Amino acid sequence: MNFVPDVLVLLGGPLEATGALRAAARAARLVIAADGGVRHAAALGVEPALWVGDFDSVNLEDLTRWAHLPRMEYPRDKDATDAELAAQAALKARPRRLLFAGGLGGELDHELGNLTLAVALARRGVRTALSSGPTWAFALVPPGLELDLEAGTPFSVVPLADLEGLTIRGGRWELQDARLLLGSGHGLRNAAAGGVDVRLAGGYGLFVVDATSRSS
Repeated sequence: MNFVPDVLVLLGGPLEATGALRAAARAARLVIAADGGVRHAAALGVEPALWVGDFDSVNLEDLTRWAHLPRMEYPRDKDATDAELAAQAALKARPRRLLFAGGLGGELDHELGNLTLAVALARRGVRTALSSGPTWAFALVPPGLELDLEAGTPFSVVPLADLEGLTIRGGRWELQDARLLLGSGHGLRNAAAGGVDVRLAGGYGLFVVDATSRSS
């Protein structure tokens, strides 16, 4: 997985500290913990430079362990999620690539919020990904993205709007200048032959990599 983030944001969702995720986390030049996401710091081998949130999902052990971290504390009754607040702090560092670790799984509304936040950031020019460890989701916006994947790794292109001029190279099934409509499953469950290159002329969606299963 050739994704090297400038900023790592730790969220509170499920996380498995895979080798690829640990490598990406350690490459970040800035680490921000969002509320209970601080619990993933030790497993990923990183120390946050900033702790953001309303601190409603932090246990006493983490409050004690990370008491020395600078904080941006917000009231529980607020009009933004902890992920959004952490992203706002991250943008001050002007990152080109941002990774939310622990942003997949857990409560569905928060997971969907995290995914759409990633797309919104990508549309502002910040290449953004989310990972639970085995599963990665990359915001897909024009002009597209390119990833090195092990042969047989399942991946999917999921439209969140009609996709125009979609070209997929490096998959078992390839597309050339295609239109993929919102709600279409035509882009689901492809398999990498190695490096995958996705080009996109219009629209936006997600490029999902699922390393929990491998295609033959």
